[in-house]
Amino acid sequence: MNKKSQIKKIAVMTSGGDSPGMNAAIRAVVRTSVYYEIEITGIYRGYSGLIENDMIEMNARSVSKIINQGGTILKTSRSAEFMTYEGRKKAHDNLVKNKIDALIVIGGDGSFTGALKLYDEFNYPVMGIPGTIDNDLACTDYTLGYDTATNTVIESIDKIRDTANSHNRLFFIEVMGRDAGFIALRTGLATGAISILLPEQDVSIDDLIEILNKNKATRKTSSIVVVAEGDANGGAYNVAKKVKERFSYLETKVTVLGHVQRGGSPSAFDRVMASRMGVKAVEGLLEGYDKHMVGFIKDDIHYCELSKAISGTHPINEELLRISKILSI
Repeated sequence: MNKKSQIKKIAVMTSGGDSPGMNAAIRAVVRTSVYYEIEITGIYRGYSGLIENDMIEMNARSVSKIINQGGTILKTSRSAEFMTYEGRKKAHDNLVKNKIDALIVIGGDGSFTGALKLYDEFNYPVMGIPGTIDNDLACTDYTLGYDTATNTVIESIDKIRDTANSHNRLFFIEVMGRDAGFIALRTGLATGAISILLPEQDVSIDDLIEILNKNKATRKTSSIVVVAEGDANGGAYNVAKKVKERFSYLETKVTVLGHVQRGGSPSAFDRVMASRMGVKAVEGLLEGYDKHMVGFIKDDIHYCELSKAISGTHPINEELLRISKILSI
């Protein structure tokens, strides 16, 4: 681990998919660095900007009035070049050239995998802040943007339900979640969906038809099914097509919410968590944590090794799934 006296300048960047709360985290990192009299540099466009030496010196005023903004003022990208050793060597050389002693990466598992490569290959100090709407990292109950994304989805589904009720329609709502169904599960429960299709469980078309027939018997006149994009049945359009072939009681419609889930002003929960994580990320580097992520567990911030954060599992909440099935009748 590095000693506190060795950290005189820190860089911060956002990487991978954007998520609400990233700006709040940037703000916290920058102002905490200023508070501890550490120089702070912002890197534009994630690893691509690091390779291209696209950086800017920052101060407390650089992050004024951004805590409420979605997206990221530092921009973000995915870098194919950084996946090569040569690309990572360029990135490390730029960090050294700019006299930057440690790097804070705000992103998800792919971003953290890259950060860990910097540590493993160049012994370079890195700290991760989990920023992804998917909520799929280990060592943390929540990731930045997940709460805001679920609230955005809930608001959208509530509006769609008005139409479903007016026309006796069966709506299939596809939400983000290629490998994890956290958004689908939470929003499905919160909006009263009759079924929730997740990558983590196997709900067949037969199972869904059985549910729909039960609802038909009780004269339910409209229904919502929430489908994670990574569901084994192939997404909302495929599910709707298969159901329509066997169930004609209700008119079938599909809505794919897409990237609207990533946008918007972060919720109070995400703003506060981002602020806490940003402070602890800087303080962790000063205390000698050099290949770690800050995590949020039971309302407490802790440090977790990056290797555990990206290789571990964050299991789906089976109790929420059980409750949703009870209440969907």
